[in-house]
Amino acid sequence: MGRAFEFRKARKMKRWSAMSKAFTRIGKDIVMAVKENGPDPDSNSRLRAVIQNAKSVNMPKVNVERAIKKASEKGQGDYKEVIFEGYAPHGIAVLVETATDNNTRTVANVRSYFSKCDGSLGTSGSVVFMFDHTCNFRINAEGLDPEELELEFIDFGAEEVFADDDGILIYAPFESFGAIQAELESREIEILSSGFERIPQVTKAVSAEEALDIEKLLEKLEEDDDVQDVYHTMEETG
Repeated sequence: MGRAFEFRKARKMKRWSAMSKAFTRIGKDIVMAVKENGPDPDSNSRLRAVIQNAKSVNMPKVNVERAIKKASEKGQGDYKEVIFEGYAPHGIAVLVETATDNNTRTVANVRSYFSKCDGSLGTSGSVVFMFDHTCNFRINAEGLDPEELELEFIDFGAEEVFADDDGILIYAPFESFGAIQAELESREIEILSSGFERIPQVTKAVSAEEALDIEKLLEKLEEDDDVQDVYHTMEETG
């Protein structure tokens, strides 16, 4: 198995561990998708992907429809995707993805978390190069063989395909998202969820005591409503 498999195993369930956080995240994703290409899922591939993700975390259909309607209103504000880069204690690189309607607030909050936890907020480009930007799809495994699927989807950018308890996962470079989504849909393969992740190219082992210092910063970041995801280069297990 490759890096994507190990990365997924280490992070399993972390991303959607808090249901309220998952709903908040999806609500923002809906707003950004609708603002970008309109409220019709049939003509908006990004919105289709967000709706699939909403289903995967059991977000009620009425909530999804309400969010799409609200996002279509003229007075609805927009969210901007902003990336922060820096270092946690013990030289661990941290990359923070946010979706914010108030950049001043978000910058102040993120800076305070790094400062209070003995980290340092860096400049743009200071750590992003340490992570591979990937896309992923979880699909219904029924009737499909991961090895055959990997061979078939190499031409569309797939780099790693493997099965887990929740289906088959396809990992590819960020820019391959559209091509893979279109091919899965054309084959009528059920997409259970999809998304983007940043996989560290190299990880660093730390002691249990050092990990506690790092986790303090990661937890503060992950609890912030503006934060969509947090990535780091600390070696994880389990």
